[in-house]
Amino acid sequence: MSTYIALLKKIDRQQKLIDDARPFDKSQVLQLKEYYRIGLTYTSTALEGNTLTLSETKVVLEDGITINGKPLKDHLAVLGHSEAFDYMWNLAGTHRPITEEIIKTLHAYCMKRERPEIAGIYRDKPIFISGTDHNDKIPSPADLAKTIDVKLSSLNNSRPNLHPVEYAANLHLAIVQLHPFEDGNGRTARLAMNLALRQDGYPIVVIPPVVRHEYIQSLEKAWTNPDRFTQFIAERVDEAQRELMRNLHI
Repeated sequence: MSTYIALLKKIDRQQKLIDDARPFDKSQVLQLKEYYRIGLTYTSTALEGNTLTLSETKVVLEDGITINGKPLKDHLAVLGHSEAFDYMWNLAGTHRPITEEIIKTLHAYCMKRERPEIAGIYRDKPIFISGTDHNDKIPSPADLAKTIDVKLSSLNNSRPNLHPVEYAANLHLAIVQLHPFEDGNGRTARLAMNLALRQDGYPIVVIPPVVRHEYIQSLEKAWTNPDRFTQFIAERVDEAQRELMRNLHI
């Protein structure tokens, strides 16, 4: 725990340096937005099996060119995620509480091209996540709406007393564990987490495919020990801050 507290203090020091360097130049903000759009879209979809590489994702999003030999669904997934990113980026400046409506809208943007029939709609049947021993803790469709409402209300009420990284990690974890949608829960959770972080001035956080195993393990362990997942996210925040500081010479 002392290591985790030290990490949060480091994050706070780095965030102060970033905040002191604001306001960023308008052209820098636009460049950062596109940098993060491509990076988050690539990593988040790759975690779920998308075969497009980082450079191919960039070509699809910036040039509108399809990649020969790659599945159509992979193109649709990155295009949908890119639109969800825009919604998240624009919403971050409003400091609105993160509600069911926002989470459903993030999911709708993510899935409307790839699977429009489920976009923004809660699942209507039980779901079983492979690789976990905790499927019995996932709410049934009948209990889903009430459970989500109670969970989000609790998180939003406790937000002023939580470190921004802890709130963002808890929000991500809640969406994954409640698994409200038939598909696309991970992408939605990562977008919601980044919305929360951006509302508090933090840079976009990506979870690269190279740490996928650690990410999945930390999510599984979080059923009984959520602190490990929070630390995992804190480590990614630290990396994101240091990358931003390098890029902007802070």
